Formats: sequence, structure tokens, C-alpha cells
Amino acid sequence: MAAKYRSLADMLRGEISKLANSGRGRIPTEMEIAEQYGVSRQTVRNALDLLEQEGLIERRQGSGSYIRLQKRDSEDAKQIAVITTFIDDYIFPAVLHEAQIIFEKNGYSTLVYATENKVSKEREILSALSVKNVSAILIEGSKTALPTANSDLFMRFKEMGIPVLFIHGTYRNLPDFPSILDDNYKGGYQLAKYLIAKGHKRIAGIFKSDDMQGPERYYGVVSAMLEEGLRINDSSFCWYDTEDRRAIITGHGEDRLDRFINKRLSGSSAVVCYNDEIAFNLIKRMQDCGKSVPEDIAVVSFDNSFYSQIGSVPITSLGHGRERIGNTAADALVSLIKGEEVQSRKLSWEINGRKSG
Repeated sequence: MAAKYRSLADMLRGEISKLANSGRGRIPTEMEIAEQYGVSRQTVRNALDLLEQEGLIERRQGSGSYIRLQKRDSEDAKQIAVITTFIDDYIFPAVLHEAQIIFEKNGYSTLVYATENKVSKEREILSALSVKNVSAILIEGSKTALPTANSDLFMRFKEMGIPVLFIHGTYRNLPDFPSILDDNYKGGYQLAKYLIAKGHKRIAGIFKSDDMQGPERYYGVVSAMLEEGLRINDSSFCWYDTEDRRAIITGHGEDRLDRFINKRLSGSSAVVCYNDEIAFNLIKRMQDCGKSVPEDIAVVSFDNSFYSQIGSVPITSLGHGRERIGNTAADALVSLIKGEEVQSRKLSWEINGRKSG
């Protein structure tokens, strides 16, 4: 018959897996385990000793016992987790392709996940990764306009030496994590200056509210307007969130666009859009309403994606030059895996002028 502490260790292995999946790193105290399983504290100590020898937990003096993540430098840890908000997002496939080329050159394969820009889904993915043998994590945060409720999980990865690098958006309550971001403030500033140089004085905007890029791009726009002595009309700026975006791109958000066109754009000669996807749908809807671009209103946006060139009116849009976020982030993450220091960076934009503005 197996020793009692070995039987207890078998049961605790299952509990450890459940705790890891729930995002909790600390296991119950010796007293709590003894009471739960009806055994002596000595039996508990022996079981925990065995689990520690197996590398499943680590015991910290005066703090308790914690689940031990597998080290990133083990021979079979050759996978990088890539977490995005939406896999079908028009930007992500190019970013992933750029990153994968560099990862493969360095001997790493990728595991790809999507959070749907949900904090709960992000937590579920991070919790699952906490018991996988990954070398590093490249992540686009969820609802980055807000502090993250998942900071405990990110800190666990940091404590165990598993590099985490943010792209596109990061969290204000995780300032010590490196990131590769677009320079969103300067992008908004550039687009507003571009429009002002073309004679526009009444500039509107439509921005995403739940990701950090939206407020930063808005701030760049209004800063340029104030610098030029232009009046900011608050009612000319519209905000949408992830759920609104879903409705707009699936053709069920015409009422939202109509309200913006009829109420917010009235009196404006130009509009800065959060990205090409919104600009494309906005132009299409304005044309349905009998408005002409750029004759009635100029439209500019971000990303320089295929959306900027497939419509009836090609869109003036900001894009990146040789430095692209996918390969820049991949290079940085590989450096982190090697133990090298990496500084956060913001990539600059270039304006691609087209017919829309």
C-alpha cells in the first residue's frame, strides 16, 4: 500500500493543475491542506517535499508554496505564444507573418491565440499558458485603455523568467514590461497637420474608446488643432468600442454611422478615422447618404492597409516604412529570450496621400 503522503501528493497534483488553469499561483497552506484531506501536517510536509523534488512547486520561506512554471531555457521550450485580440483582424495576418519568419529562423514555432478583446478570455489563455512549456509571449493586450485585471498572471511569468512583450497596446499598471507600439500620438498629430495644411479648420474624428490607441490618436489630433489656434468642437468627435466595431464591419452598424454622419460631422470639412477599416465603412455609408469624398468632406486614417485602396475612393492613410511592427517585435522578443535588455519603442508613421483627403 502506498505511503499516505504519496497518495496525498497524487491528489495535490490534480489540484495544482486546477489552480494553474484558474490563474492562481499560490497553493493552500499546510494547515488548510491537512484540514481539507483529514491528514497530519507531517503527512502534508512530506507530500509537499515530494512535489518540490519533482519541480512542480517551490516553497518560499515565510510566504508559502507556489506552482513552479517550467523554465524557458529547457531544451524543448521552443514555442512562442502569440496572443492577439482578433485573428481575423485585417492587420494581424501581416504582423504574424513577419514575426513567424524571424521566429522560425531562430528555431521557434508559434502558438496563436485570440482574446476577442475580452479580459476574461485573456485570463483564460494566460492561465492555460502558465502550465505550458513556452519560451516567451508576444501579446496584444485586451482593452488597453484600461488597467488590466490580469496583472497577477503577467507578474507570474516575469517572476519565472518567461519574457512577455506587448505590441499595439500595453497596460498602464504594467509599466515595466517592454513594448513595441505605434507612435499613436504623433500619428494623430501628423494627420491633423496634414489636413490643416490643406486648408481644413473644422476637423472631426471617430476613435475607438477601449484600446489605448484611440485616446492617444485623438490627443494627437486635438493637440495639433490647438497649436494652430483652431477650435475643438467636442460634439464633432465620436467614440466606439469593440462591440460597436463588430456591428459596423458586419453591416449592422449603419445606425451608428448615420448618427455620426448626420449629427457629428455636420459643419466639419474633414474627419480623422481610427483606422482604415472604419474609414472604408464610413466613406461607403456617406456615399449611400449622397455625400462625396473629398468634395463634401475629406477622410484620413491609420494603417495603410488594403482597405485604403480597395474602395471607390482611395484613402489617405498613415503607414510604416521599413520598420514594421511584426519583425521589430519579433527581433526584440528573441533578444529577450537570449537574456538581452530590450527598450520599449514607438514606431513612426509616414503619410500616404490619396484621393480621400
